[in-house]
Amino acid sequence: MRITAVHEGTVPISSSIRNAWIDFSTMDCSIVAIVSDVIRGGKPVVGYGFSSNGRYSAGEILRRRVLPRLMDAEPGSLLDERGELDPARAWAVMMRNEKPGGHGERSVAVGVVDMALFDLASKIADKPLYRWLSERHGDGRPDDSVFVYAAGGYYAPGKTLGDLKDEMRGFLDLGYDVVKMKIGGADLPEDLRRVEAVLDVLGGDGSRLAVDANGRFDLATALEYGRAIEPYQLFWYEEIGDPLDYRLNAVVAEHYPGRIATGENLFSLQDARNLIRYGGMRQDRDIIQVDPALSYGLVEYLRIQDMLRRHGWSSRRCVPHGGHQFSLHIAAALKLGGNESYPGEFQPTGGFADDAEVVGGRVGLTESPGIGLEGKAAFHRVLRELHS
Repeated sequence: MRITAVHEGTVPISSSIRNAWIDFSTMDCSIVAIVSDVIRGGKPVVGYGFSSNGRYSAGEILRRRVLPRLMDAEPGSLLDERGELDPARAWAVMMRNEKPGGHGERSVAVGVVDMALFDLASKIADKPLYRWLSERHGDGRPDDSVFVYAAGGYYAPGKTLGDLKDEMRGFLDLGYDVVKMKIGGADLPEDLRRVEAVLDVLGGDGSRLAVDANGRFDLATALEYGRAIEPYQLFWYEEIGDPLDYRLNAVVAEHYPGRIATGENLFSLQDARNLIRYGGMRQDRDIIQVDPALSYGLVEYLRIQDMLRRHGWSSRRCVPHGGHQFSLHIAAALKLGGNESYPGEFQPTGGFADDAEVVGGRVGLTESPGIGLEGKAAFHRVLRELHS
C-alpha cells in the first residue's frame, strides 16, 4: 500500500452565533484527502479528514511541515508488520523534528491527517471505523449505539427567550433527551432567565440540561455561577474557567457538588494528565471532553485513554467535544460515555450521516467502510472536489 497523493483545503463553517468568548462569523476548518494506490470499483481508495469546530484551519502547518514529511517518508515506514497502513507509524513520521510542548494549532493539523489515515486504513480493511478500531484497541464488542446530547443555546443577534425555547423544543423533537446551552455571554441574572426558560421546556428537569461557559469565568465568577445554578441540579457545568487553570477547576470542584465537564481545549496527553493530577476532577461524576480531532488525532487519544485507565478512570467518563462522525465511531469502539451533537450547526463538516436517527437520546453507527463521510452528501461533494 502506498500513498500516491495528499490534497489539502479549507472549508468555511461560519455562523452568526457566539458563545461567551468568540463569535463564529469567520470560522473555518481544514480538510484533507489522502489518495492510495489501492483500487476498489475502478477508483483509488481515499481517506478523508477534517478539523473539528472551534479552532481555525491549520493549512500553513499542514503545507509546510506535516504533509511534506508524510509524502517524503519511505512507503514501508507507514506500514505495520502485516503490510497494512499503520496510523501510529504515520503519526511518528508527521511529528519528526517537532519539539515537545507548543500544542494548539499543530495538534489540529496533525489531527486532520490522523483522521484521514484512520479513515483510509479502515476503508482498505473494508470495515466501518468503529468495528476496525474495536478489534485493534477495544474488546471487539463495540457499542451499537451512542448517547448523544444536543448542543446549542448560543447567543445570537435578536435571539429572544422564545427563540431559545423553540430551539430546545426542536432538539427534543429530533429525539434528544439532554440539551446544552451557553452561559457567560450575558450577566448572571440574564443567564438565569435563559436557564429557567429552557428548564420550562424540559418540564423543570435540570438533569436534562447542561450549561457551558467556554472558559469565560475567573474564580469568583465561577463560584458565583456555581452557587446560583446548584439548586437546578443540572446535567453538568462545563469548561468553567481557562482550560489550563487547573487550580480554578479544582477549587470549583471543592464547592460545586454537581458534575463538572471540561477538556475540549486540552490538546495533548500531557495536558490531559495535568487535568487529572491537578484539576480536582472526581471519578464518580465528572466528564472528560477531549476532542480527538483537535488533540493530535486518535493516536494521541488512545494514549490519553491509557493514561486515564492507569489513574482509575472509566472510559464511560469520556464524552468528546465536536459533534462529528469521527468521535462517534471512537465513542462506540472504545465504549465512551457518549458524544456531543450540533444539530444544524457547523455545516458541512458537523453532524452525523444524513440518514442518522436519534432515538431516545442515542444514535446508531453507519456500516459504510471507514468513517462514512460519504453518507454526508453535502460534505462528500466538498471532499470529492478536493481530489477530483
